[in-house]
This record gives sequence, C-alpha cells and structure tokens, in this order.
Amino acid sequence: MITGSLLAESFVTLFVIMDPIGTIPIFLSLTSGRSAATARKAAWQAVTVAFAVIAVFAFFGQAILHYLGISIAALQCSGGLLLLLVALELLTGNQKEPTAAAGTNIALVPLGTPLLAGPGAIVATMVFARRVHGVDDFLAVAIGFIGVHLVLWLVMRFSLPILRLIKDSGVMLVTRIAGLLLAAIAVQMVADAVREFVTQR
Repeated sequence: MITGSLLAESFVTLFVIMDPIGTIPIFLSLTSGRSAATARKAAWQAVTVAFAVIAVFAFFGQAILHYLGISIAALQCSGGLLLLLVALELLTGNQKEPTAAAGTNIALVPLGTPLLAGPGAIVATMVFARRVHGVDDFLAVAIGFIGVHLVLWLVMRFSLPILRLIKDSGVMLVTRIAGLLLAAIAVQMVADAVREFVTQR
C-alpha cells in the first residue's frame, strides 16, 4: 500500500522548492516576444528537462557527485552564478532577440535547470531516494514528484493568456520584477553555498 504521508511530504517539499507560482513571471519574461507555439513548447520541454534531471539524481546522484568530486555546495554556487547572469540580462533588458533556437535554449537553461531542477530540488530528491525501502515507498515518492511536475507544466502552459492580457508594457514590468526576484534567488543560493563551504572546514 502506498505510504500517504511519504507521498504528501515528497509532493509538498518539492512543490515549495520548485515554486510553480514563482516561475510564472520568469517564464513570462523569458518567453515574451515568442509565438504561442514556441512558448508552449518551452513549457513542456522545461518540465521534461527538470523531470529528467530529478530522475537521474534520484537514482545516481550520490555516485555522480562522488565520482566527479563535486560537493552539493559547489553545485549550488554554480547554479546561483548561472541564474545571476540571466537575472542581469532581465534587469538590463539585454536579452537576445527571440528566435526558435532561443526558445529551445530557455527550456534547457535556465528554466529546466537550474531554475526548476536546481540544487535544492536535487538535494531533496536525493534525500527522499534514501528513504525508499520498497515498491510502496518508491511509488509514493514517484507520484509526488510527478504531481509537482504536472503542476509546473499547467502553471506555465496557462500563463500564456496572462501574457496576451498584460501586453508589452506589462511584460516589461514583469521582466524587471522577474529579474529582481531571480537575482535574489541567485544571491541566496551563492550565500548558502558559501556558508556550507565555511561550515565544512
């Protein structure tokens, strides 16, 4: 029998970390100026990439990091720096002109990773993977994680009507807010990584 508490805990934990609602302004700003088809494609590609990264680290995370000699803190710091670069582009308005290829790229980086499947989600995944001791536990965690990714896709998929509603001026405002929020997330990630580096010594 599927463990209800483990299912709920895995869903809520990953939901809070991946923050589907908080991705709306960032998704809108990154897909502004693109066609609806390209934005829809970016939505499902980002969720697919995030799910693939989460799945890989669930099964092989500890082994991968150990083999490469990478600490969680180093992974977190690199993800924060990458997000900071994207945030600066959003704040300064220096994004590249949108193209079909660019639409594909944003689904991979920064949407799929490190924004959705970032260090926090990866660490949470690895922690829950350690708690799986049978088929029931595996199904509980898997359903919880799949549920979060389904919510992520729905949120990004139906953010497109919002994009059409707020027009260009609204997109510019959302873009600046998204850049500020993303910069704060990035700085917090780097700060947490530095704190982890210090405590490890």
